[in-house]
Amino acid sequence: MSTTIAILVFLISYFFIMTEKINRALVALAGGALLLLLNIYEWEDAFAEFIDWKTIALLFSMMVLVSITKKTGLFEYIAITFAQKVKGEPLKLLIGAGILTAIGSALLDNVTTVLLFVPIILTLTKILQLPSFPYLLTIIFSANIGGTATLIGDPPNIMIGQAVDHLTFVSFLTNLGPVVVVLFIFMIVSVSFLFRNKLTYSKQHVHQLMNMNGEEYLKKTPMLYQSITVLLLTIVGFILHPVIHMDLTTIAVSGAILLLLLTEKEAGTEKVLQEVEWITLFFFIGLFMLVGGLEKVGVIDELAKGVMWLTEGDLPKTALLILWVSGIFSGIVDNIPFVAAMIPVIREFQSYGMANLDPLWWSLALGACLGGNGTLVGASANVVVAGLAEGSNQRIPFIRFLLYGIPLVIVSLIITTVYIYIRYLIPFQQTL
Repeated sequence: MSTTIAILVFLISYFFIMTEKINRALVALAGGALLLLLNIYEWEDAFAEFIDWKTIALLFSMMVLVSITKKTGLFEYIAITFAQKVKGEPLKLLIGAGILTAIGSALLDNVTTVLLFVPIILTLTKILQLPSFPYLLTIIFSANIGGTATLIGDPPNIMIGQAVDHLTFVSFLTNLGPVVVVLFIFMIVSVSFLFRNKLTYSKQHVHQLMNMNGEEYLKKTPMLYQSITVLLLTIVGFILHPVIHMDLTTIAVSGAILLLLLTEKEAGTEKVLQEVEWITLFFFIGLFMLVGGLEKVGVIDELAKGVMWLTEGDLPKTALLILWVSGIFSGIVDNIPFVAAMIPVIREFQSYGMANLDPLWWSLALGACLGGNGTLVGASANVVVAGLAEGSNQRIPFIRFLLYGIPLVIVSLIITTVYIYIRYLIPFQQTL
């Protein structure tokens, strides 16, 4: 009975999130509260097990850093300089935004990258009177594809890297990097083609842009230099976190608190906290609670075990099934809980005689990260972009995103299937 209730609450909540008739954070929280009322789990379960407070704290901290930095005019300066470099051409701007987001997501993590880059793009589209949707869509796709390439790029990769000692930063880059480059090129060409007619070139707005002086927007007060310094220190901390053995969330929280302390007189802590995207944070909390209900009644665990039962321990079948199941499932719910459920299951395959589990780990990483492009709630970066866009009155419709996201995921999984089969499964079969 509890399984049926948890599934029904999840499906009904998901329906209302898709239709967007009620605030998505309210829907997710209402679903979580209903699970508590129906005794699917207790508050202790929700707070201690299901809500990923590290993710919430990381997002909150980056929102604080971005909120303070935004007050200095730095984003406007970067936006104008970047747009002038490409002479305000909409298509070049789209491609440039995609490349920068993908590289940033690989070197940092995709959530931090979109938090830093979305305000810049929203500023640019406003100046050039361009539709923001193609650019926001490109940023989401680029963030998830770029983040797939490295150990720190996407939360599922971090989890897999922590679970498997021999999978290093270099391992992720060399194994996942080649297919990520192919997928990114396919995505950027497709998006450029699909939106080519909507990216109209207005000489008047471009002329206005080229005559702008980006430095006029910079407020050269101590807060500017403090923001840049702390932001750079935080980014360096992210890059060096495997070396300094410090958690990403700890680095982000420390950076946010330090900047709040330094800019208290100029920015004001209360004003900064009012500008945090609380709707996005509470949506995440509600989403974790909804997925937690499925975890509690064993739905996710049974799905993971079903993979093992269907493939009967055959490595090629198992690798490809994990790729597609994780890709499809990660488009429906956030990929973090699914990966958490799959890690112990893949480890169990060793007891069934599988000596080399690496193809399974790469399948899980690719499926979970790329599947996040399927829907607006498929990955953390998607939800953050949607929240930032909504805060600037540029709402991303759930269904409209779905129409572009699902085809991209299907094509991505087909390309990735070919890649995994050629690189890992053919050599495996030749050794038999």
